[in-house]
Amino acid sequence: MHPTYLTGFGAHHSTEAIPSALPIGRNSPQRPPFGLYAEQLSATAFTAPRAENRRSWLYRMRPSGEHGPYVAYKGAKHFAPGISASPLPPNRLRWSPIEAPSGEVDLIDSLFTMMASGNPADGEGVAVHLYAANKDMERRAFMNADGELVFVPEQGALRLLTEFGVLDVAPGSIGVIPRGVRFRAELPDGAARGYVGENHGELFRLPELGPLGSNGLANPRDFESPAAWFEDVDEDFELIHKARGSLWTTTLRHSPLDVVAWHGNLAPYRYDLARFNTIGTVSYDHPDPSIFTVLTSPSAIPGTANCDFVIFPPRWMVGEDTFRPPWFHRNLMSEAMGLIYGAYDAKAEGFVPGALSLHNIMTSHGPDLETWRGASAAELKPHKTEGTMAFMFESRRVYVPTDQALKSDALQADYDECWQGFPKADLP
Repeated sequence: MHPTYLTGFGAHHSTEAIPSALPIGRNSPQRPPFGLYAEQLSATAFTAPRAENRRSWLYRMRPSGEHGPYVAYKGAKHFAPGISASPLPPNRLRWSPIEAPSGEVDLIDSLFTMMASGNPADGEGVAVHLYAANKDMERRAFMNADGELVFVPEQGALRLLTEFGVLDVAPGSIGVIPRGVRFRAELPDGAARGYVGENHGELFRLPELGPLGSNGLANPRDFESPAAWFEDVDEDFELIHKARGSLWTTTLRHSPLDVVAWHGNLAPYRYDLARFNTIGTVSYDHPDPSIFTVLTSPSAIPGTANCDFVIFPPRWMVGEDTFRPPWFHRNLMSEAMGLIYGAYDAKAEGFVPGALSLHNIMTSHGPDLETWRGASAAELKPHKTEGTMAFMFESRRVYVPTDQALKSDALQADYDECWQGFPKADLP
């Protein structure tokens, strides 16, 4: 299988896996070609403004509603367990990478929910999960009605087989599955580990560029959606469905990935983070981290995101008389940060690929002592930060960890130590 891709973020695509399967001139004709069934998948309200309306027409072998009642799913023991009910101290938190599974486990059953902000039933907020899987999803698929999923592989590639087609997502890239899209995951490298952001709010979109002009950051042409592909399998498939924070399961008599053709502007997509056009200063200081935003999910407050997906990629540092690592700060947004590869320029140790940190609203954070000393004494020649890729799921809401995350052996009890020992200012 060699997937083919269609380019452009939010573009309207038309694609068919079999010639003449896509109806011409009508979305839902009386008799679609080959006896296919027409189905509209809408991620926005029917009456959303044209510029924001996201939907696609799918032409499938069987109606998607052909299944029995759902019952509770018990397989994914650490996925969506609910957040902690205990009072949340305003502590900075950091977790080491999760351990590889002891037995065989696929992507969905390996998901370990770390934290969440807001309630998915309210249509706002974000959840952050980790995964460590070593088995393909076989005769089973997953669908999330609570929000869209952003997969951030850290070790091993993911092959996401979806209703729309196939996405290959390797470390250094992201894959996004819209709300309501059915898919299953294969592991081409035999095992995979990484992060998942679950956006319960407005659809991710590209940020406005404002004074930057018409180019820069993530360019629309670099986003890739799959061309039509389908799976014709008449055997029982399990369908796991996430709704209002709970997991449910039902059985289908066939593969749910049976869409032969589709058209529209709603589809899964992938993006190579190396294509991000980083913008920075050429004088002094450095911009706020918002300049590294790849995707944003807006909230009801203008300019304040329900979720921003932000990266810290390789880049040149040239600012004069400038403290080049992230400065000490307290801010409105809550920051859940991960590391895909390399070293993060604000932490000398303890934050390794696969790790996760949490700095909630107004908690003090910034570089550790060793990083501060090095950056304060550095000779400020042009320098290129290379071989690194960190990211954040940043939210206007407070992230509340799950009990299982707070009780995990991966929680670093000594995280606060990295801010100890700073010398007192030497006043005249």
